[in-house]
Amino acid sequence: MLSLYPPIEPFKHYHLTVTNEALSGALMDDDSTVEHHIYVEQCGNPLGIPVVFLHGGPGSGCRPSHRCFFNPKLYHIILFDQRGCGRSRPYGALTQNTTAHIIQDIESIRQHIGIKKWLVFGGSWGATLGLYYAHHFTEQVSGLILRGVFLARPQDINWVYSQNGADKFFPEAWNNLIKDLPLLKQAQPLSTIYQQLTSNDTKVSDDIFNKLQHWEASLVYWQETLSVEEHSIDDSKNEDDKIPSIIQLYYSMNQCFITQEPLLELIDTMRHIPTQIIHGRYDMVCPLAQAWQLKQHWPEAELSIIEMAGHVANEPKIIDALVKATDNFTTLC
Repeated sequence: MLSLYPPIEPFKHYHLTVTNEALSGALMDDDSTVEHHIYVEQCGNPLGIPVVFLHGGPGSGCRPSHRCFFNPKLYHIILFDQRGCGRSRPYGALTQNTTAHIIQDIESIRQHIGIKKWLVFGGSWGATLGLYYAHHFTEQVSGLILRGVFLARPQDINWVYSQNGADKFFPEAWNNLIKDLPLLKQAQPLSTIYQQLTSNDTKVSDDIFNKLQHWEASLVYWQETLSVEEHSIDDSKNEDDKIPSIIQLYYSMNQCFITQEPLLELIDTMRHIPTQIIHGRYDMVCPLAQAWQLKQHWPEAELSIIEMAGHVANEPKIIDALVKATDNFTTLC
């Protein structure tokens, strides 16, 4: 079984100031503007096969381990933190922060570095972005490696944030999340959770944040027996810790800003791109049905179902599959 490549450091990192024009060319939220500075880093071999890593969330940001899915002798590895995330500035900004803006940012990074075509590697929300980027900038994509596919349809968002979804598997964690919400909000609690998380009342905000963290951990760490206490934060004094959750809920409430372009209707534009889909059999965040439906619309893509694996990229079997995929891609170049 393959493991991650050894840790490496960037040979270059910087902040790239990006435009607030989205794909349509129209400014969004033009009554209020903010200048975004995207953190970008480059690792590995600057003359190697270009690959861009698209992190999940929305809101998560990149981590050092994300550099290590690729052979650093063979790959020119580009990572960046999406708008409002990680080391990008301003941290937590929601103005001019939509899917269309992020897709344009990806292209701006490619142009800034001077790359003709690159491999696009993304998991979960990163897989969503990868598919949309490949649709809009098909000629700039040499291949796709997608993990834990998230199609970002209303039913995919509701799976996590509404009754009759993942709550059927984790009723105790779901009950912990919603039990103190108004009764009429418990079936569809997304907007109420967001309101509480962004409340000026720190006690209210901390309480729902802890419950939300436990709910999400229950879905991610499905192989473990979790208690509320194990994945709660007793006293969240750092408000910045809440930013990734705020961004994720903001996107979820807005249907990820992609209702006009359902992903499964876009496949014809990218059908020719070499594509590897990797999905854990027991993914409780993005159920396998999403990857399966993508495969039915895209028979040319290769789907690998990883047994006894879930959603996150750092599970040993998922790591093995992803590293094999990046190693195999080098033989195509």
